[in-house]
Amino acid sequence: MSELKDFQKLVIANASEVKGLSKGDRAPDFSLPNAFGKKILLSQALKSGIVIIKFYRGEWCPICNLDLRAIQQHLPQIRSLGASLIAISPQRPDDALTAIQKNELEYEVLSDADQEVIKAYNLQFDPGEDYHQRRDLSVLNGGGLKTLPVPATFIVNTDQIIEAAHVEANYTERMGPREIIEVIEKMVNKM
Repeated sequence: MSELKDFQKLVIANASEVKGLSKGDRAPDFSLPNAFGKKILLSQALKSGIVIIKFYRGEWCPICNLDLRAIQQHLPQIRSLGASLIAISPQRPDDALTAIQKNELEYEVLSDADQEVIKAYNLQFDPGEDYHQRRDLSVLNGGGLKTLPVPATFIVNTDQIIEAAHVEANYTERMGPREIIEVIEKMVNKM
């Protein structure tokens, strides 16, 4: 068990310099394929209301799957507030489909195989040689890159401005559904 803890500490240390975008920053627009190959544009999604963007490591990550399922359970409440949800990983569209099926997701899961969007949101990092010896990211990631996104959540208003950002080097800590809903409720009440 302590070997796993040491391994986690190394990954977290390698991600600790990644700060991501912040509240008040303009969310970079993107066009990424969903699980069925259809291009999804952030700017288009924002025409319908607030967008929550969740960056996750991949469908192979148990903590990511727990996070994706947790937000799925609150999707009706999120939608009732006029918001939508997009999840993004560096995997292929086929892997996005696996994530959708495995976790019974009813929101868009997008593929950023070349990690251009992950880079634009300042989330990309190299988990380190020790990590690469345990897990071959060049096989797991769509573009063959050996980097990952730091898991992050951004809540973006219809003017494409980030209203809330949660970027955490410790991949076991995520912005929970209740916190997300509280932010959206405050945004809706300001409108």
